[in-house]
Amino acid sequence: MTKVEAIIQPSKLEEVKESLLQAGVDGMTIWEVRGHGRQKGHTETYRGREYVIDLLPKLKIEMVLPDELVDTVVQ
Repeated sequence: MTKVEAIIQPSKLEEVKESLLQAGVDGMTIWEVRGHGRQKGHTETYRGREYVIDLLPKLKIEMVLPDELVDTVVQ
């Protein structure tokens, strides 16, 4: 058994979920998280003040898989 974690953009959830179900994944846990990588965030103006939004919404998917499924799921 191996634990696999992936952090994805919220817009990719349905596509990733469908692919995992087709690969034979029975269960997964999905968390709403915040972070940044290459995107680095952006600046917004609210009531005349500028705010730097550097932690963007993401989804973290956790799965515990049998060893024979790990390579398929990672690809």
